[in-house]
Amino acid sequence: MKIDLILDSRLSADELALLGSMAEEYGINGIWTASYLDSRDPFANLVLLARATRRIRLGPVAVNPWDIHPLRIATGLLTLNELADGRAAIVVGGGGEALQALGIRPEPRVGAVRECVEILKASRPDRALDYAGRLFRVKAYRPAWATATPPPIFVAANKPQMLRMAARAADGIMMSDLPPGLAAATIERVRVAAAAAGRDAGAFMFSNFMAWHVHEDRAQAVREARQWLGYRGLFRRWVITAFLCDEDYDIIEANRERIYAAAQMAEPVVPGVPDRILDALVENLTLTGDHGDLPSIIGHLRAMQDAGLTHVALELRQEPARSIRLIGEKILPAIGGQVQGEG
Repeated sequence: MKIDLILDSRLSADELALLGSMAEEYGINGIWTASYLDSRDPFANLVLLARATRRIRLGPVAVNPWDIHPLRIATGLLTLNELADGRAAIVVGGGGEALQALGIRPEPRVGAVRECVEILKASRPDRALDYAGRLFRVKAYRPAWATATPPPIFVAANKPQMLRMAARAADGIMMSDLPPGLAAATIERVRVAAAAAGRDAGAFMFSNFMAWHVHEDRAQAVREARQWLGYRGLFRRWVITAFLCDEDYDIIEANRERIYAAAQMAEPVVPGVPDRILDALVENLTLTGDHGDLPSIIGHLRAMQDAGLTHVALELRQEPARSIRLIGEKILPAIGGQVQGEG
C-alpha cells in the first residue's frame, strides 16, 4: 500500500514545493492538494513542486465538472503532467463546498463525473476528440503537445452508483474516511463491477482519504481532530452506524452547522454533541494520537492494506513537516517500501 499525502491547498507554491520535496526524499508516493472554495488554484499551485521533484506523483483532489468545464480540467491536468514529466494524477468528484457557495446543484452527479472522466481519458495528442454527451460537448480537441505518459484518473466515490461508474470508466477510486470493514466491502464491489465490464480488476487502484492528527502532545492531536470533524465523511448514516447507533447519528445530524462551525472557530467542543460521540468519531474516522499511539495507528493502516487498499491518502494540517518526518521514519518502514511514480 502506497502512502500519499494531502497538503493544505492554502499553502503557497513555495511551501508545497518544500514539503513535497521533503516527502519525496522519504519515499512517499504522492502529494495531493484539495480544490476548496478559498484555496489557491490546485493546478497552478503544484507547478513549483512538479519542477522541484523527479519521482513523486502530484495532483488535485477532488476537482468537479460543475465549476470547471471538463475540457479546462483536461487542459490543466495535461499541462501539469507535462511539467511533471508524466507524474500528474487527478481525483474527479461530484460535489464540494464550492458548489454550495456558488448555488450550483450537481445533478445528475454520476453522469457529470462519468462524462468528465471520459473526456479526460480521451484527450490525447494523436487524435482529435469529438465528444457529444448529455451534459458536455467537445469538438476537435487535440492537445498535440501532451505527449507525456497519460495521468491516472481517480474518482471520488463511496456510494453504489458512483462506484459502479468508476469501475467501468476510471483508473481508480478514492474513498473517504471508511473503516477497514466498509473499505473491504467497497473494494470487493468495485472489483466485481470492473470484472463484469471486462476490465482487469487487479490493475484498479483503491485509495482512502484519511485525516492524520498525530503530534507529540496527544491533547493537541485530539483538539485538532475534533475541530476538523465536519470535513470528514461525517454525515453518512451508513458509515457512522458501523460504530455508533442511529440515535447518536441523529444527534450528529441535528448539530451539522455547529460541527462545521468548529473548524472556523478552532473549537474542539461542539455544543449539543456529547464528548463520547466526538471521541468515537475521532477514533473511527481519523488517525489521531501521540507517538505512543503509533503501534495502533500502524495496525489500523495494516488493516486498511489487508482490506485491499493500494493507496492511502493522509491529510496533514498542523506542523506538516514534522508529520512528513514521522510518516517517513516510522510509518513507511512498517507498511512497506514505496515505489515512487507508479500510480
